[in-house]
Amino acid sequence: MKPSLLAASLALALAVPSPSVLAADTPAATALPQESHAQNLSVIDVSAALDQARNALSPDTGSSQYVIDHKAIAQLPLGASTPMNQVLLQAPGVVQDSYGGLHVRGDHANLQYRINGVIIPESISGFGQTLDTRTIQTVKLLDGALPAQYGLRTAAVVDITTRSGHELGNGGSVGITGGSFGTLNPNASIWGNADRWSWFFTGNTMENDAGIENPTASRKPIHDHTNQARGFGDISYLINDSTRLSFLFGVSNNRFEIPNNPNQQPAFGYLDTVDFDSAALNERQRENTRFGVLALQGKMGATNYQVSLGQRYTSVVYSPDRIGELMFNGIASDVGRSNRASTLQADFAMPMGSSHTLRYGLYGSFERAASGNDAWVFPADADGNQASTTPLNILDNSRLIARTWSAYVQDEWNIGEDWTLNYGLRGDQYQLTRTESQLSPRLGLVWQASDSTVVHAGYSRYFTPPATEMIASSNIAKFDGTTNAVADTGNNIPLAERSDYFDAGIQQSIGTAWTIGVDAYYRKVQRLQDEGQFGSALVYSTFNYAAGRVKGVEFTVNYAQGPLSAYFNASLGKAIGKRIITSQYNFDPADLTYVDNHWIQLDHDQKLTSSGGIHYAWDDQTRVGADYLFGSGLRKDGDVPNGASLPAYFQLNLNVAHDFMLGDNGKLHTQLALLNALDRSYALRDGSGIGVGAPQFAPRRGVYLSVQKDF
Repeated sequence: MKPSLLAASLALALAVPSPSVLAADTPAATALPQESHAQNLSVIDVSAALDQARNALSPDTGSSQYVIDHKAIAQLPLGASTPMNQVLLQAPGVVQDSYGGLHVRGDHANLQYRINGVIIPESISGFGQTLDTRTIQTVKLLDGALPAQYGLRTAAVVDITTRSGHELGNGGSVGITGGSFGTLNPNASIWGNADRWSWFFTGNTMENDAGIENPTASRKPIHDHTNQARGFGDISYLINDSTRLSFLFGVSNNRFEIPNNPNQQPAFGYLDTVDFDSAALNERQRENTRFGVLALQGKMGATNYQVSLGQRYTSVVYSPDRIGELMFNGIASDVGRSNRASTLQADFAMPMGSSHTLRYGLYGSFERAASGNDAWVFPADADGNQASTTPLNILDNSRLIARTWSAYVQDEWNIGEDWTLNYGLRGDQYQLTRTESQLSPRLGLVWQASDSTVVHAGYSRYFTPPATEMIASSNIAKFDGTTNAVADTGNNIPLAERSDYFDAGIQQSIGTAWTIGVDAYYRKVQRLQDEGQFGSALVYSTFNYAAGRVKGVEFTVNYAQGPLSAYFNASLGKAIGKRIITSQYNFDPADLTYVDNHWIQLDHDQKLTSSGGIHYAWDDQTRVGADYLFGSGLRKDGDVPNGASLPAYFQLNLNVAHDFMLGDNGKLHTQLALLNALDRSYALRDGSGIGVGAPQFAPRRGVYLSVQKDF
């Protein structure tokens, strides 16, 4: 096997599925007339060939990757009901944060999501998940020194291959998950194919009383109900034996109550009111995202291609408790942000002789972003003290238009049987209030040292524009003489980040059961981007450090033999930054002064992170499993900004699954999960640190039962 087909190292599946899972994913055979059956097989073969051709568009050479498939997801405690962010937490180097946030290799967000090779622009950061785990056939987390094909969002690429009606046959599934904290999560999916058509649809709703992390260590949060709904569809049509037209679409609609922190004392008076019960605050947030992509994929001669047009709309609206927030914070704001992105993407792969594959393509994005702030504040004197208990209303709105263009070319060169070199060049341009651009060389090398050993190394120059939907260009002068007055430094629009990324690793197979991997990385950054929560609204804003340094090492072990499978990941990392150069108005002047002259650890830096699990199939119907997460703690303020870390945490999750046979009606799949089995109360945040707005504690112990029936 050529090294390019080995995925350039560290491709570890979470676990080998139990026989019961394999059986659940096998569509029931149906009797067809011989001619119809032969025609159907031909269509399936054509679809499979196009899937293989699409895979050829996306090389992995020189990067690191971690693979999680549909069967491995079924072995997680909540199975397919597991939120997408918690699926990704099983990969090395992924750190959990509050509000469902993820950090990969010391980066804040900066994830690129691809569905069947098509880039889906990120939605505005919030509490809810946009993508549904039930859509996944496989998901790969690509990071490290990425080939020239990947750009803009480069902390990691979440590459999702969806389930398909051509592979699954005709059928569907209905089920429900319920349990602690008032959780109720019904779901339904349907899939199938007819001649050249195939389809897959899935949708679910979810409600519970712990939608956002509790700001206290209590078992049950106060005022924390959520209602969420998600849907996804994939419709494909085979135009001919070498061309396929697909339409992907998704929608999410999420509503959250903001949990309350009791026993807080008001800092301001409101008219004749001087007291307010912080447990009675009524703050809410709603988040909407929808996207659609039309993709044409096929083959012209020897060249594989995929061209797509897409659009994504996302919005976040925060509704305050006006009187309460005025009394606690001196400001109450109805905050709204929205962003509409229209995209064009084209990728091509052309073999050149027996040892070269030329890949090239382009990407364009046109974004319209809007932010609104309907704020109520109190007048203040020259020292910033409240001058009146009668509030003032200030409207602060802005609109932005951003354009992004990217192009790349790269060559994959198979040098003999043991070496693969992937080299390329990428160009990116981002235009907002100013135009920024960069040419970025990429180089990746893979050595097949033996049948069981693969070594890889790579270098990538990265250009990362700010997330347009995160930018809120405020008219700061409007708040002069109020309780929301801040210093205006004039650097209010974030800058594009530029970095040099070095990565190297080795993967070793031991027999047929064990796979071990080690990967090290170093990133030198100019204009390092970070995000923070500033103010009462729980939405993020982007800012830049002048410089950053990120480094780390990851260790992975995977075992699969017979009914037993297990995995273990551990990562050691450090991320630091110096001198905040944009959006300084969000920060305490004393913190700015210190960071101007000292390196500090980033607020999302976690020194040691680990995840793992073990699963055992008793027989074809029953399996048990245990998974865990460990972290040494994110940063908090100490003697200096971000100068200390929160206490370490360990969360253990247990589950047991059993399939009940229902005779001619097939089987009923059940799964019982115990999350945070030890009922550990641990803080993800304590409310201090650069860009950290409030304390958040992980959910306490919960019991959940899932029941699923395929048809």
